Amino acid sequence: PRIYHPSALKEGSEVTLRPQAQRHLRTVLRLRPGAPLILFDGKGCACRARLTPGGGAHLGEPVTDNRESHLEIHLIQAVARGERMDLIIQKAVELGIYELTPVLGERCVVKLEGDRAARRLHHWREILIGACEQSGRNQLPVLNGITPLKEALHPPPEGLKLLLDPKATKGLGDLPRPAGRITLLIGPEGGLSEYEKEMAQGAGFASLRLGPRILRTETAALAILSALQALWGDFCQHT
Repeated sequence: PRIYHPSALKEGSEVTLRPQAQRHLRTVLRLRPGAPLILFDGKGCACRARLTPGGGAHLGEPVTDNRESHLEIHLIQAVARGERMDLIIQKAVELGIYELTPVLGERCVVKLEGDRAARRLHHWREILIGACEQSGRNQLPVLNGITPLKEALHPPPEGLKLLLDPKATKGLGDLPRPAGRITLLIGPEGGLSEYEKEMAQGAGFASLRLGPRILRTETAALAILSALQALWGDFCQHT
């Protein structure tokens, strides 16, 4: 089992695990003291460990296992309803994103602010952590706060910027190989408004079409991430 622990990991020391991790190990996995596990700090470091009584772990030798994608992908995703957003975050982490910015646009059904927004961000962070634990990643992707789309586009991000649009004329085969960061913008269930598309294009985003079919927002995110990993990323690398 791989468990996220946000503090520094030092061989020979003992740490107290997060309450969420303790519950998972005790009630789901039913592990007993002495059971082996791996702890990672979310910043790229990982250690072997043994479970101790009372919800802790004794740290052993470091683990050198880098599973991060060499594609630095920033996903700007319009907030989707309920489990759809959970699915997008979970699978996007598994597919190697570096950064995620949830945004609110004109056609977003979900309205989040104040305490509700804070609770949703906390929930998404736990989804993100769980996806890292499951997929073998030692680096937690950056999760930005919920922001209006206009603010997320200014100043414009650097590198290749892509806006998914079923009305676009260019496809994946028309893209140049990126030299740096890739930023993806995906709209909500109802799509981006014409004003929002113009705003994104003004910030340097190129419209991209993924085939002849209109994809749901959760399908679009996973499809483009998978396609980019297959085209330029680690799907085509040998271990």
